Amino acid sequence: MATLTWDASGQRFYETGVDHGVLYLPDANGAYSNGVAWNGLTSVSESPTGAEPTALYADNIKYLNLYSAEEFGATVEAYTYPDEFAQFDGLYTPEAGISIGQQSRKSFGLSYRTKIGNDIEGDSYGYKLHLIYGCTASPSEKAYNTINDSPEAITFSYEVSTVPVAVTGAKPTSLVTIDSTKVDPDALAGLESALYGTAGTDPSLPLPDVVVAYFAGTITVVTPPSPTFNGTDTLTIADAAGVTYHDNTQGGTLIEVGSYTIAEDTIVQARPTAGFVFPPVVDAEWLFEYSDGN
Repeated sequence: MATLTWDASGQRFYETGVDHGVLYLPDANGAYSNGVAWNGLTSVSESPTGAEPTALYADNIKYLNLYSAEEFGATVEAYTYPDEFAQFDGLYTPEAGISIGQQSRKSFGLSYRTKIGNDIEGDSYGYKLHLIYGCTASPSEKAYNTINDSPEAITFSYEVSTVPVAVTGAKPTSLVTIDSTKVDPDALAGLESALYGTAGTDPSLPLPDVVVAYFAGTITVVTPPSPTFNGTDTLTIADAAGVTYHDNTQGGTLIEVGSYTIAEDTIVQARPTAGFVFPPVVDAEWLFEYSDGN
């Protein structure tokens, strides 16, 4: 066996920074199908709780420990936030520029990136992607102070709790982390195309099973066929393996295979199912203009 060594050259690792924040909006089916950039992100503090032991005693000895369920939470701080975050912060916007508070808070998804460094390459060594599911933001304090000789920008802070999502072969989870230094670069590039969007697809947050599939070599690339349209009011959705179609003018509701009658201009979006991805450049969204035939 080799002798242990400490702090060898190239093995002095550390983590730092936070960037590439993305807020994901769920559609009517609960899929995180649309992402927007979160600018001004300053920190994300991951705060798991639970997993606390309860000791059981028998035969005059400590018999075993039972552990409570573990939960995941986080604190998100930023100088600003996307306009789309208002609905998740309990705000209702009846008109542009007007916000009404104390409304119901919706669930959202989040991703961000942290850097991995070492003593040779510094911060350029690698990075981790953090994917968070089932997030809900609690009300937060906002302190507005007078401008003085040492001005500071307001920092918005949000306490985030989560509800786990299903994972095949493991307990449900709210957090998936991907280490760029340990995974296949091509698979990572495919996942990042999904997370950040491409020329032909919107940014989206894949569920954990799909994330795992990227790196397990079980992802199939499929090109979504365009729906056919009669030019007035009838769409036809073909049955395509690995593809579902959604009405983005109706909150992303699923469109069943077959003929579909529209009564207004309709945006149809194709989405890959678990185990499938679209090519980096592909038409996956179409506008069909309704006509009454006159």
